[in-house]
Amino acid sequence: MHDYLVSMLQQYGLPHGEWMVTLTIAALIALTAAVLHFVLHFVLFRILDAKLRASKILFLQVLAEKSLFRNLAFTVQGIVLSRQLSFWLEPGSLQEALLALANAATLIFGMLTLFSLLGTVETYFFRRNIARHFPMRGLMQTAKLIIAIGVGILIVSMLLNKSPLFLLSGLGAMTAVLMLVFKDPILGLVAGIQLSANRMLNIGDWLEMPKYNADGSVIDIGLTTVKVNNWDNTVTTIPTYALISDSFKNWQAMSESGGRRIKRPVYIDSTSVHFLSDAEIEQLAQSKLLGAYLSERKQEIEAFNREYAIDNESRLNGRHLTNLGTFRAYLQRYLENHPRIRKDMTLLVRQIEGAGNGIPLEIYCFTNTVAWGEYEAIQSDIFDHVFAVIGEFGLRVFQNPTGHDFSAMAASRAPQD
Repeated sequence: MHDYLVSMLQQYGLPHGEWMVTLTIAALIALTAAVLHFVLHFVLFRILDAKLRASKILFLQVLAEKSLFRNLAFTVQGIVLSRQLSFWLEPGSLQEALLALANAATLIFGMLTLFSLLGTVETYFFRRNIARHFPMRGLMQTAKLIIAIGVGILIVSMLLNKSPLFLLSGLGAMTAVLMLVFKDPILGLVAGIQLSANRMLNIGDWLEMPKYNADGSVIDIGLTTVKVNNWDNTVTTIPTYALISDSFKNWQAMSESGGRRIKRPVYIDSTSVHFLSDAEIEQLAQSKLLGAYLSERKQEIEAFNREYAIDNESRLNGRHLTNLGTFRAYLQRYLENHPRIRKDMTLLVRQIEGAGNGIPLEIYCFTNTVAWGEYEAIQSDIFDHVFAVIGEFGLRVFQNPTGHDFSAMAASRAPQD
């Protein structure tokens, strides 16, 4: 084509020196590239983008949001540029150098086109809620990494004018180095597959991992990291493989069950525990929740004492009702009749082992909601009621002495005038 171009310049009486031929070739290549760029970016793909955005098909809408067509246009331009260089330039070192650069640029934009396509698929899967139980982001990042490595090998082989197999054979000797460099992606890929296969963690789950100060909702599961949006609106980043090697708590089962646990003790002052007198029993029997219980328990105790000929003159003999046991029975029935407590889940009031700070009476039950605000309101209402009625049973809540207590003690011991 070089000779043909020279003859054309001669035919029209134009200068046909080497510089003029080079300038003409450069002008033809630039003109072709400019026209192609205008047609692709400002005509064809602009019309196509408008059609896709107006489509009712979600995948086509997502496709329009990504830079796929822009990268595809540059890929096409790179292919056309390579063909022009092969067509117009004479074989030689200049043509080889320019072709290598053009092909490298074409490969890069081709890689970016594939990245955009993978990003489109990933976004589509997330919007359709298909990828919630599947490590889609990690797999896409793995695919992008493999593509980038492959393109990098091809570009280096073209620039060095060597076969890709030659470079791959050299990489074999660097296996240990590559394993060290890509340790996190490899571990992350394996961890992502295990998390998905065993249904251990999904996007949107409530994760708690004290080792990394993570306590919140999972917002991203990537190839190398998992992001957790904590309840204080901070974001914690955890290595993906750490979720396999370390332990963590997933609260999602609680959310899906529809019930959230209340497990909290009330500490009773042990010096306030005593047997109930007949007057106290009569007063407590007026309670709708305790009437049937006290009547039944009183008959049971009287029958026991008669059967074993117990002398009731001393409280040390036989069985008697206590204010603590009656209070525990009251709380059990109170929870059983509470409209916001699940009756199909564990519900009990029990004594647990103390630690020198009173008698722990623990409430163990589940609310009928998992919403944080509602749960806290229900729990607070229950314990407000507990603290309000505990005095009716002759019991006191245990608490450490305060400044007011010490002042009252000092005042009581002060000499009287």
